[in-house]
Amino acid sequence: MADRLVTVAQFVSYIEAEMAKQLLDDFGIKSVVTGQNVASVYSGVPAAIKIELQTLESQAEEALEILQSESKPVDASPNDEQEQ
Repeated sequence: MADRLVTVAQFVSYIEAEMAKQLLDDFGIKSVVTGQNVASVYSGVPAAIKIELQTLESQAEEALEILQSESKPVDASPNDEQEQ
């Protein structure tokens, strides 16, 4: 049985989707960005844009973990480090 593609993230910006794809590539996870043509045609209508990042179903859980770990904000502000 062949692996199927599943969506692991959605974006409104093609550039953000490509950056996420590159991140997954850096970890050895192959992925594809779909919907970039729709984004260029309907660039003024955000509701119509649906850019998706897809990977193989067998790698989806790992891909989600990577994307989530990279998108977490930093807890400490620069001023906190100076006070210590």
